[in-house]
Amino acid sequence: MKATRTVLALLTAGSCFAAQADELSVISFGGANKEAQVKAYYEPFTKATGTKVVAGEYNGEMAKLKAMVETKSVSWDVVEVESSEVARGCDEGFFEKLDYKVIGAKSDFIPGAATKCGVGMFVYSTVIAYDSSKLKTAPTSWADFWNVEKFPGKRGLRKTAKYALEAALLADGVAQKDIYTVLATPAGVDRAFKKLDELKPNIQWWEAGAQAPQYLISGDVVMTSAFNGRISNAQKEGNKNLSIAWNGGLYEVEYWVVPKGTPRKDLAMKFIASTVKPESQIEYAKQIPYGPTTKGAAGKIEPALASTLPSSPENLSMAVAVDPTFWLDHGEELERRFNAWAAK
Repeated sequence: MKATRTVLALLTAGSCFAAQADELSVISFGGANKEAQVKAYYEPFTKATGTKVVAGEYNGEMAKLKAMVETKSVSWDVVEVESSEVARGCDEGFFEKLDYKVIGAKSDFIPGAATKCGVGMFVYSTVIAYDSSKLKTAPTSWADFWNVEKFPGKRGLRKTAKYALEAALLADGVAQKDIYTVLATPAGVDRAFKKLDELKPNIQWWEAGAQAPQYLISGDVVMTSAFNGRISNAQKEGNKNLSIAWNGGLYEVEYWVVPKGTPRKDLAMKFIASTVKPESQIEYAKQIPYGPTTKGAAGKIEPALASTLPSSPENLSMAVAVDPTFWLDHGEELERRFNAWAAK
């Protein structure tokens, strides 16, 4: 009887392990982005492999991921992170090195999208979004965003130093090519915060990407910084008055990483590989207009859709590339100063 119980226990343990092995935890920034990932990435992967994708979301709280790794209790298998976090997390040992034999050749990706610990999943831009029904003329720059006399009303702004400081310098007349040269100096940082001081009484902060279009739709703000895809999706849902000004957009690549110590590392690599196939990235762009990182996808996207992507030549020509190296070197000190400033 004892032997029988032992065998049953082993079989039960094996069944539990098999069930866990057939699941993969994927964490993203939620909202319309997550919905697009479900249709373009999660559902096809489950259909092809039988693996259930357990979809979660966060707002970029790297401290939570780091705590999992440090305590060896990793429950996230694949995580979407911003460009500045990839190198930092890799250097600090919180991310696994990616297996490009499984994912695909690095040469298949646009420049900068294939790194040691992160692979680009899409190109997005932080743009100026506005409600055309509330404004007599359309804003065309961050200088207009700051001009509350010509364009009266509240402004939505993401509550981070990143993007806010670049936007402030652009509003203050710094040339796009000089943004990070200026921001790398104490005087440049002071200049950015002085410009933010001007707008602060009119700012309504947002943290989750879904909040920006919500603020516009509810009438809380007449203009906001926003991820371009969130605004495009809100337009599709019937909010036709929402518009985008591409000039001065701050574009970058969003990445997949694999937390160090996940027991499903091999499965995570296979999942990532499935998401960077050209057909997967094209389907993702159809769901939400973010640009592909795989070279093979760009030429296969219909022109009408391509024109709405931040990676289109016309939109890129007006945009600023966010510098992840700058934010790796200066991010912590600038975020501390920004948080202290915002709390006053």
